[in-house]
Amino acid sequence: MTKFVARHVLITGCSSGIGLCTARGLRHRGHRVVASVRRNEDIAALREEGFEAVRIDLDDSDSIRQGFDEALRCLDGRLDVLFNNGAWGLPGAVEDLTRAALLAQLQTNVLGWLELTNLAIPIMRRQGFGRIIQNSSVLGFAALPYRGAYVASKFALEGLSDTLRLELKGSGVSVSLIEPGPIESRFRANALTAFERWIDHENSLHAPQYRNQLERMKKPGPAAPFTLPPEAVLRKVIHAVESRHPRTRYPVTLPTHAFAVLKRILPISAMDWVLRKASGDGKR
Repeated sequence: MTKFVARHVLITGCSSGIGLCTARGLRHRGHRVVASVRRNEDIAALREEGFEAVRIDLDDSDSIRQGFDEALRCLDGRLDVLFNNGAWGLPGAVEDLTRAALLAQLQTNVLGWLELTNLAIPIMRRQGFGRIIQNSSVLGFAALPYRGAYVASKFALEGLSDTLRLELKGSGVSVSLIEPGPIESRFRANALTAFERWIDHENSLHAPQYRNQLERMKKPGPAAPFTLPPEAVLRKVIHAVESRHPRTRYPVTLPTHAFAVLKRILPISAMDWVLRKASGDGKR
């Protein structure tokens, strides 16, 4: 049996959902956790719950640096685990995406994560140990219609993470990707806000599909079949944090497992048919 070792952990996106669940779960298991969020009111709520909490806005380089330095002070200069989780999704057809919209998506989901990770790596190298855990998605390897911006961000994340894993060979620093399908969270509510800000849906050729998508995003309860609670992700993160041999990829939910198998065995045309049907031909 592997001897338990308490880790020093920094998690982003802890205001709700996967981030908050993971912060609570790892702290309960005895790890020392610093939870980061973007809004000051969320910092106050986390501190009230007993967390060490810092502000990190992944769209702002100064905030990333300041928040990271504050997290290090909380952790007495040691960082064993970075769980990159803070992200959002922009629904919309690719032809309706502006340069600014796509940049906003990549700014948070890719560039902010990259900047934070690159601050953590030198510390982990000096320690001779570290775990970089990236919360990716089933959409990091399987594209769905009307998810182009988010798909682009997660495909980019998977490529960067695979490259980083190769470059860190022998350093004692591992890189793991968590690949959830539908998970209970505020993701859909945040996606609706982003959609209304960035997509001119009323004047789009895709307006009929958007009407269905808007109805789905506003609907209470799970938006997709096989939706799991955030604890399903927590279980994978625990393994990535505590195992002597963390895995490269951790699929979560039935759709992730199914799409991974189908992508390996089906020709592209057949896989395209599966992905279109999974999205309800753009209605979901």
